[in-house]
Amino acid sequence: MKLLRVGTAGAETPALLDAEGVLRDLSGVVPDIDGALLADDAALGRIRAAADAGELPELDATGLRIGPPLGRIGKIVCIGLNYHDHARETGAEPPAEPVIFFKAADTVVGPNDTVLVPRKSTKTDWEVELAVVIGRTARYVESAEEALAHVAGYAVAHDVSEREFQIERGGTWDKGKNCETFNPLGPWLVTSDEVADPQNLALKLWVNGELKQDGTTAEQIFPVAEVVRYVSQFMTLYPGDVINTGTPAGVAMGRPEPKPYLRAGDVVELEIEGLGSQRQEFKDA
Repeated sequence: MKLLRVGTAGAETPALLDAEGVLRDLSGVVPDIDGALLADDAALGRIRAAADAGELPELDATGLRIGPPLGRIGKIVCIGLNYHDHARETGAEPPAEPVIFFKAADTVVGPNDTVLVPRKSTKTDWEVELAVVIGRTARYVESAEEALAHVAGYAVAHDVSEREFQIERGGTWDKGKNCETFNPLGPWLVTSDEVADPQNLALKLWVNGELKQDGTTAEQIFPVAEVVRYVSQFMTLYPGDVINTGTPAGVAMGRPEPKPYLRAGDVVELEIEGLGSQRQEFKDA
């Protein structure tokens, strides 16, 4: 299933994109798409049954804003330097273990919402990423195979980053990762049964129409299953938590000088095979 949330920011309603690409209203079946729903097999079953029976009303998508596909996100765990080609372009050694940092849930915006370039920023960068959405509580998961059973689905994430804040201002990476609007998510949450192999997905990103990132999740140093297993050794993952799994080569930081960091007026478009696309205009905060 392709689950999404539509409407004005903060007042989104649940919806489903059916196999014919028609937007369907879920508000009469479930109150929202969140961790509670993803952990409730009966509620997910009601959605499937209503969709199969043709009982879901059609929504007029004209001018309708698409919000983040997940409400009430618990935490966003991010994996750094998780692609072999990205590590090479930045001159970094591939990590022996996953690099973990966090984004606050309030950085999440819709897939086509405006992204704000922070005040005094000179190094705002782009990063297309596969987001993993947790659907079952994961605590000390023993194997990679078992880990995938805890995944509800997948989505497109844009891990926008300010590299000066991240690297040059002391402390942890969090300063450059948690600026307002720095995590567009969606358009859909695609349930895991529709993603045959999360290690065989193409990721692409364009800036002002120019292709910048053209990668595949096959390049991940630590695949999705291992990331979920590993993270669960250090913290409990709950339904509605999100893991951003890293970005492939092609970021501005990896380019020759002068590096083409983002400015107000730039337009970024990104997509992941089978998971949909995003488009953001950048403006000054």
